[in-house]
Amino acid sequence: MPKNKELKSILIIGSGPIIIGQACEFDYSGTQALRSLREDGIETILINSNPATIMTDPSMADHVYLKPLNTKSIIQILKEHPQIDAVLPTMGGQTALNLCIEADEKGIWEDFGVKIIGVDIDAINITEDREKFKQLMSRIGVPVAPASTATSYLEGKEIAQEFGFPLVIRASFTLGGSGASFVHNEDQFDEMLTYGLEVSPIHEVMIDKALLGWKEYELELLRDKNDNVVIICSIENMDPMGIHTGDSITVAPAMTLSDVTFQRMRDLAIKMMRSIGDFAGGCNVQFAVSPDEKEDIIAVEINPRVSRSSALASKATGYPIAKIAAKLAIGYTLDELDNQITKSTSALFEPSLDYVIVKIPRWNFDKFEGSDRTLGLQMKSVGEVMGIGRSFQEALHKATQSLEIKRNGLGADGKGYTNYDQIIEKLKNPSWDRVFVIYDAIQMGITLNRIHEITKIDMWFLKQYEELHALEIEISKYKIDTLPKDLLLEAKQKGFADRQIAFMVGCLESQVYNKRSDLGINRVYKLVDTCAAEFKAETPYYYSTFEAEIETKDGKKYVENDSTVSDKKKIVVLGSGPNRIGQGIEFDYCCVHGVLAASECGYETIMINCNPETVSTDFDVADKLYFEPVFWEHIYDIIRHEKPEGVIVQLGGQTALKLAEKLDRYGIKIMGTSYQSLDLAEDRGSFSELLQKNDIPYPEFGVAETADEALALADKLDFPILVRPSYVLGGQGMKIVINKKDLEDTVIDLLRKIPNNKLLLDHYLDGAIEAEADAICDGENVQIIGIMEHIEPCGIHSGDSNATLPPFNLGDLVMQQIKDHTKKIALALNTVGLINIQFAIKDDKVYIIEANPRASRTVPFIAKAYGQPYVNYATKVMLGENKVTDFEYSSKLDGYAIKQPVFSFNKFPHVNKQLGPEMKSTGESILFIDDLKDDEFYELYSRRKMYLSK
Repeated sequence: MPKNKELKSILIIGSGPIIIGQACEFDYSGTQALRSLREDGIETILINSNPATIMTDPSMADHVYLKPLNTKSIIQILKEHPQIDAVLPTMGGQTALNLCIEADEKGIWEDFGVKIIGVDIDAINITEDREKFKQLMSRIGVPVAPASTATSYLEGKEIAQEFGFPLVIRASFTLGGSGASFVHNEDQFDEMLTYGLEVSPIHEVMIDKALLGWKEYELELLRDKNDNVVIICSIENMDPMGIHTGDSITVAPAMTLSDVTFQRMRDLAIKMMRSIGDFAGGCNVQFAVSPDEKEDIIAVEINPRVSRSSALASKATGYPIAKIAAKLAIGYTLDELDNQITKSTSALFEPSLDYVIVKIPRWNFDKFEGSDRTLGLQMKSVGEVMGIGRSFQEALHKATQSLEIKRNGLGADGKGYTNYDQIIEKLKNPSWDRVFVIYDAIQMGITLNRIHEITKIDMWFLKQYEELHALEIEISKYKIDTLPKDLLLEAKQKGFADRQIAFMVGCLESQVYNKRSDLGINRVYKLVDTCAAEFKAETPYYYSTFEAEIETKDGKKYVENDSTVSDKKKIVVLGSGPNRIGQGIEFDYCCVHGVLAASECGYETIMINCNPETVSTDFDVADKLYFEPVFWEHIYDIIRHEKPEGVIVQLGGQTALKLAEKLDRYGIKIMGTSYQSLDLAEDRGSFSELLQKNDIPYPEFGVAETADEALALADKLDFPILVRPSYVLGGQGMKIVINKKDLEDTVIDLLRKIPNNKLLLDHYLDGAIEAEADAICDGENVQIIGIMEHIEPCGIHSGDSNATLPPFNLGDLVMQQIKDHTKKIALALNTVGLINIQFAIKDDKVYIIEANPRASRTVPFIAKAYGQPYVNYATKVMLGENKVTDFEYSSKLDGYAIKQPVFSFNKFPHVNKQLGPEMKSTGESILFIDDLKDDEFYELYSRRKMYLSK
């Protein structure tokens, strides 16, 4: 039992829809906390409005409330559950903390006798109110940058006059750096000061002297009620101060800190945590360090909750911060808890790493045309990847290979910049590809001193880059036949992909693979064990690396591999890689359910993924976790090592789907729908021919591979025309064009961005109603699990539409056509598993827009709305364990569920916010209504007229 015997029922507040600055790291921490509390027999009640997450799965908490995150919902829940003893608000990001404060100010917790655990309100107020934070730091002797707060425009102007430029303006009580900016001159200052005062909920900004060029570090801490503190992880930002840590490339453990400074930083962090309040839980502290030999330390901020960095630190060290933080909140002490990884040391044991991790953010600027792509104090990334390697260079390469932006790593792919002015400009104004530009600059011969002078990136990191470039030059002197073994091994140890080495020596990727196999240069797998292998670890959490052979006295050669292969039948589930617009957390939900279902069928489950924010990369979800890039070379090596029965690709979004062709070509079994069927649905031309053959209506169409072909088609099709590339996700590149000039520009631009693509041109059904259906098929039987009608008309991407389940005004004739078409298409595509089909309805005739024989964004939504484990059923069908007819389907829903998209346009103030066929939303919430007379539905429906052109 927990040490605090009074706590029997706890309310957890989730983080709501995903927005830039608050992503699925809170799904991961919330899920861990729920599981942790249930281990102690505590009843858990969860409020979260996000339907796409694992956290809101009925199996996670005793009671799940998919309700809007406001005090009205809190009161309803507390009335329904008078037994609630406490609230844990530290697992839901800033959203949960702000809601907790609001409820406290309104006296709600006091009225219902609910205690706040894991943090105290004073701690939140001190850390969020920048003036109070500064005063406290000066009281306890922790240095901070010179700063003052302003609550009016005039006050702000006076402070600027006193400090002089450059300055930083930060808005109080905001998330992800909203309202924060660097100001170099007076003109910028006026605009940014006004904006900061507007976005702060208390209309207050902190103006401080900019510490430009200082180095930035973070420490993750845990503290228990007895004041024991452990530092879980040190994280160094490769980018200096001035770029939001969520947009920085970060490295753990810290690489360029002297031991003396690290010890000083530790002491300061512990002092800060102890001073902000008397609570047990997690904390993230950020510091700036001067880039000279003095290494002066300045405290930047402290967050008394789990954060994006703590998710990263958990995955980096294998130490489950959120799980332990939840235990500390209910009264355990660190010395009473086991280290979850070794099972033999205590949680009071600080992790030590014998590897390096590198995190690189993932941006989606292409979705926000006209956006300012410069990185600064306001976070703009939508996801992140993490690479684990034996050296910084290997981890850096693995992280760049995980990004899925058509790069194979640093350099050696012919895609770098070669224009001097452009490179200098990109170094001066950091943007999403700076990690690659540094390599291009070195390749061009720009000196490290010059790069350092512009970027202020520590010389140690730049030298690591320089070594990689020197190795590329050395390897390029050889052909594949003459390439020496030691050079090939060194390249692999430094993370170069086979594709990059092939580029250097001018051969095929497969030739490099075969050469290293012949030479015995094979990947080995190492454990992430929290204790640098000092103690035996029990958890199956691995990363790959390359090692030189060890030779014993008797001449036997071997390489040490921590991953032993069992003789059980195995299934590999491919994860969805970094979060991005169009492929978010909903695929992580599907992957986790796929793993659990395969486990129920008696398989050993193997998860491959590189996203540190998600539940699928938790060390105790699958039987074995390989934290590796979802990149062909890495996957193929794992498959060769583990020899699974097959691979599940249809749960990991477009990422996993894109690997289906390679898997098929190498004779690796794809579980469920075959590659041929997946490809048929992705290839717009072939799919339209299939519809033609099966007598299923579709808009008039044609396929073009050049601008001339597209212009010739336009004469037949009639404008407006919808242009859609093949093999893309989230409506990438889709446009509605209304004349030939528009069409020509769009096609030329698309073929430049996605060469050799087949573009589908179809007549856009203006003003049509859009609907979609999700179904499970076993090749013979089809079960429709949900039909949704979009409130916005056809032409707005389904991910950006408000959609209702079940439909609200489709007649019986239309519904019957949807059902008939869904069954016909699912069977014609030989679907085994999930399928999503989108329809346009005009004059009571149902046309097909597209079909995706894979898990879709809507599957978690339908599963939550109807309370059914559909992904579990679909996985068992894919594995051939069950037929569709083996399950009972009881769709429980009184009234309607509405899927509401959530956008993050506030991060890009000057961007065109118009919606169209390319998806722009970053997350979604679920709204339940009893009937169509509901005010919220009425308001949504009245907005439909905005989008209708006639």
